[in-house]
Amino acid sequence: MRESNEYEQVLLALYEKSLILENLSDFHPELGFWYYDAMAHLDYSISLVAFNADSPRNMLSREYLKYRKDQSQAGRFARFEGFMNWLREHHPDEYEKFPLFIQKIYDPSDVASYRSFRIVLDPDEKRPISPAVFRLMVDELFDKAYLASLYNGSSMAQLYEQFMSQC
Repeated sequence: MRESNEYEQVLLALYEKSLILENLSDFHPELGFWYYDAMAHLDYSISLVAFNADSPRNMLSREYLKYRKDQSQAGRFARFEGFMNWLREHHPDEYEKFPLFIQKIYDPSDVASYRSFRIVLDPDEKRPISPAVFRLMVDELFDKAYLASLYNGSSMAQLYEQFMSQC
């Protein structure tokens, strides 16, 4: 039997998280989309170092993320990066509710990005992101203040709608 590596333990930590106490149907539809998008990229990024890159699991995730990429470029979804920059500039207290890795990815002055669907914090770094950093990303994604900001009627949802009406 194969031993599990430290990245598999991080995946297990992700999969043991639960949104059972959240009312997912009351998430703002577009903020919810971006929440699940970040979760999918995080899951894929960890899985790439936990398993063979061409495992069926990773191949299926890549196909799913291609579909999400197409969705993210349509309609109002395409304005999310602009929203994040506007939020950082005009409402930093709300911006800070987003997990740090999401802030970094959408900050034009930061080198972090999604590359081939995986989270890359520093493109010059040859080693994978450490398990401890991935675990922190998992915890931030399930932070109560961040989750509360995703609901319809939250101040974040209101700011999102305000931004969208100005575009």
